[in-house]
Amino acid sequence: MKLRLILHGKAAREPRVRAAVHAVREDGHEVSVRVTWEAGDAGRFATEAVAEARNGRIDAIVAGGGDGTVNEVFALALAANPPEPCSFGILPLGTANDFARSNGLPVDDLAACLRLVTTTVPKPIDIGTLNGRVFVNLVSGGFGSRVTVETDPELKRRLGGLAYVVTGVTRFRELSASRGRIRAEGFDWEGSFVALAVGNGRQAGGGIVLCPEARLDDGLLDLMIVPELVGDARLDALSQLFRQGAAAISSLQVTTRSSWFEFESDEELSVNLDGEPVRSRTFRIECRPAALRVHLGPTPLFGTA
Repeated sequence: MKLRLILHGKAAREPRVRAAVHAVREDGHEVSVRVTWEAGDAGRFATEAVAEARNGRIDAIVAGGGDGTVNEVFALALAANPPEPCSFGILPLGTANDFARSNGLPVDDLAACLRLVTTTVPKPIDIGTLNGRVFVNLVSGGFGSRVTVETDPELKRRLGGLAYVVTGVTRFRELSASRGRIRAEGFDWEGSFVALAVGNGRQAGGGIVLCPEARLDDGLLDLMIVPELVGDARLDALSQLFRQGAAAISSLQVTTRSSWFEFESDEELSVNLDGEPVRSRTFRIECRPAALRVHLGPTPLFGTA
């Protein structure tokens, strides 16, 4: 099998990466590597890889990096219209690796992750778009999203989910609720909210499960809204959300499932799209069913799992 690994530049000298590539080559497979140097490289390499796949020189394209790298590689490859035999894999090298973790990849064993590409049958997965921009995993917005973005990475490394609670407490008076109207199939909601998520996958922000029932193969995206709460109730709800996930505050949520969502507001909403910040007053989110064939581990994110 012929693999093209598109590797984030920060991981180029990582001994574990070199060992994983060596192990798969020892198995008898070809692994060619492209290392990113500056912004846009991952997408450019993905486009080039699709062209080579069309000519039969590559069987699978592997994104080596964090959630942002996975999103960029998958998005640009999808835009280049990969041939049906071409499949995709993930070598998880980020801090959070939310998409990889929730899809059963053994993130602590890079050789095993790379071998999944050569030993498993790829599964067709849905892809989401926000105003045409692809996201593989999840879009989040509101107070909760801003807290996850503004939490210090070192604090997150030391405290895990508790770091978000600490940041939320310190920024509590600065960050106000957002307001907007959200429409979908058979759904129309308007009001103020402290957290919003639209998930193709289930978790973001380093393991926070925001859309616990989301699946990658149902042609639908999952919406989760935490409406505005007052005073200590807001802080308590967000603390539970950050530490235990959305299931801990299920009675407070507004949820639905749809193939599309439309959002509009008088004020710009800051959203996080697979790690990339976006600000907009209006946006449309759509699901593209079975858009890419990806090698994954044992995962509950499929209806047949």
